[in-house]
Amino acid sequence: MFERALFLTLVLLCCEAQNVGLLSSIANSTRYWMNDITKLPIVQQISKVSGDLLVQSVDVLTKIPLAMARSLDLNDVIFPLFTSDSNVVDLTDQIISEFNSGLDNEDITLNMSNLVTKYGYPIKRHQVTTKDGYILSMYRIPNNGSVVFLMHGVLGSSDDFVVAGPESGLAYLLSNEGYDVWMGNSRGNKHSRQHLVLDPSQSAFWDFSWHEIGYYDLPAMIDYVLQVTKTNKLKYVGHSQGTTSFFVMASQIPEYNSKISLMVALSPVAFMAHVKSPLVKLLAPGTPLLHSMMQSLGVDEVLPDNIASRILRRVLCGVGPLAEIFCSNLIFLFVGFDFGQLNVTNLPVLYGHIPSGASVKQLVHYGQGVVSEDFRQFDYGDSKNLDLYESNVPPSYNLKNIVAPVSLFYSEADWFTDPRDVDKLYKRLGNVIDVYKVPYEQFSHLDFLIAKDFKPLIYSRLRKLLRDV
Repeated sequence: MFERALFLTLVLLCCEAQNVGLLSSIANSTRYWMNDITKLPIVQQISKVSGDLLVQSVDVLTKIPLAMARSLDLNDVIFPLFTSDSNVVDLTDQIISEFNSGLDNEDITLNMSNLVTKYGYPIKRHQVTTKDGYILSMYRIPNNGSVVFLMHGVLGSSDDFVVAGPESGLAYLLSNEGYDVWMGNSRGNKHSRQHLVLDPSQSAFWDFSWHEIGYYDLPAMIDYVLQVTKTNKLKYVGHSQGTTSFFVMASQIPEYNSKISLMVALSPVAFMAHVKSPLVKLLAPGTPLLHSMMQSLGVDEVLPDNIASRILRRVLCGVGPLAEIFCSNLIFLFVGFDFGQLNVTNLPVLYGHIPSGASVKQLVHYGQGVVSEDFRQFDYGDSKNLDLYESNVPPSYNLKNIVAPVSLFYSEADWFTDPRDVDKLYKRLGNVIDVYKVPYEQFSHLDFLIAKDFKPLIYSRLRKLLRDV
């Protein structure tokens, strides 16, 4: 039963529906079943409170499969899907009006260059080729100040740092301060879908996780930036996977520590034993099965949108204005949202630029970390592990090798980065100079980029760090 449930979910997420009518019927049947459940008094009571209570409820349900997977090392233990809603709120006419008012914003369809130029900032596109042949695009808002390099999270791109607009977009704020702003793009996202010999239609193109992004992409981009700007060091700001890949680079290739004068980790993701995301926790025990199943189906990329994924969103989110507005983007199903800091009017712009694509292997690697409770290289199974690592177990990243100054920004309500995992990371890193807990109880994973109060809650602290270090 569990395997069949996971199989249906994966097909819906990653494959175009061959028979939309059949899948729609399945979706409708599932919705009727879930609607019956939602009529139960206890479920109705849960729906009236914050998403944190739901996370705690799902945590109880996921302890058994995760414990089995960890203790028995049986990663093929699968748990069925669970409806994931976050911060359920009373839907008002004002919310609908705010969302609809943003639908005519031309920023939704503008590409990166046109978007930045529209607001009066210069921008240049640069390309660099990694040692293993990937051609990556970077965007630069040139200035005379010191260099700041911004790196996005999983399913993100350089767009992440400008979609909030000139009032609170990080790239704009840094440029206003005189910094020479560079924004990277990892292999596989919409800006970096080229290779010297491979094509995105080939499975070999997608045979990478965030390990390769840290080991190949970041060094290539950082070396290029330093060469063009004729400087020896830069300041690095990463969000989510942008922190994971940095930890990979600085631990695996320690000489790059000397090229970083400061690393600021917005929602640092390394250890994930206490991840709150219900969807991640429910799928994590089955990541080996997920990976092999996707390979057998020829599905290597996490697609941002297709008919099948829209059906899945209907199953998970329901129907009606609330589902249409807050569940129309797959990212929210994984990371949740903080309604208090969400600019509803700007949501259409966000949806127009995020998600930007990723490999299945990236998400699988994160799932492995949830089960293993460790920060280590990709687990290929005993046989291939022996060939690659000379050990049945993948090696852990030696975080003590990271001696570049690091600042950790985290929050209590982040579904991907739990304070307990941040504390573990803090104790393992070689040179943490600053730890900052965002003073806002419901601050979420995406709020580190798009919060209404980004300037007082994030940028004021970041600005001081960049100036003083």
